[in-house]
Amino acid sequence: MSYLDVKRRLDAGEIIVIDGGTGTELQRRGAQMDPSAWCGPASLNNSELLTQVHLDYINAGADVITANTFASSRLMLTPAGYADQVKEINEIAVEAALRARDLAKSTSPSRKIAVAGSLSHMLSVAAGTAKVDQAQVPSNGELAHAFGELAGILKSSGVDHIMLEMMYEPNRIPLALNAALETGLPVWFGMSARRARDGRAISFDQHNEFPLEEVTKLIPKTGVDVAGVMHTGAEIIGETLAAIRKNFSGPLSAYPDSGYFEMPDWRFVDVISPDRLETFYAEWINQGAQLIGGCCGLTVDHIHAATRALNTRIR
Repeated sequence: MSYLDVKRRLDAGEIIVIDGGTGTELQRRGAQMDPSAWCGPASLNNSELLTQVHLDYINAGADVITANTFASSRLMLTPAGYADQVKEINEIAVEAALRARDLAKSTSPSRKIAVAGSLSHMLSVAAGTAKVDQAQVPSNGELAHAFGELAGILKSSGVDHIMLEMMYEPNRIPLALNAALETGLPVWFGMSARRARDGRAISFDQHNEFPLEEVTKLIPKTGVDVAGVMHTGAEIIGETLAAIRKNFSGPLSAYPDSGYFEMPDWRFVDVISPDRLETFYAEWINQGAQLIGGCCGLTVDHIHAATRALNTRIR
């Protein structure tokens, strides 16, 4: 029912606030990040903290919260020694988000909060960097199995929809997309971008300079409810939204990151101020973005800024 309300609002052209960074917020609040799997295993010993993070985002105005499953596919957990706990870790992450929704409803019965399951194509990252270890890239068969396994766990655990996040590598994207679509759940598509040396906005991939079109052409024209840009610097989201709009006519999403990653920690360096981000939100709304929020490095204060941008638009 919660997702049906979100879909109704999207179809009506309304703007919806989503949450901010989850894994980085766990780190910021003291949870230990795993040296091989980043924030995925953190759900095991930080369920109550994770619920509080979700609840804080809801109280800041988010109507969509995202389970801490971005880095918890078998592709990430097996190298970290958690091969036998893939199902358990992801179930705990979803349970923490569902519990936050229940707590929010107990005090505000009219709130309709959708819980998303995050599915990325993240692979092992070399220590101290943000680059995938190319020597460790699995076969397409292994990738497809891991994505399908996680998508199935997310569905059985009770998420309302699946958010494909950080879609940037053209070979892995169709495998992740197919796994999400096969669940029958609603699917949102989130791509990531960066600047090339010549200043162009390109796919986020750190090893190749894929043009944005290499990713945007993989977004289905139907079957995906939302497409947008996430885990991307605020200054290039507008360009990337414009590239998506050439191929996709549905609702757009925009939720940037700020700071940078060095496995296994997020570096909260030069994080954009909430007031500055609020001005970007207004620009993206004018471009047609209907979902605004934050990704890595962004906090509850930034989601308050998204709520202010929404309220200003309504007035």
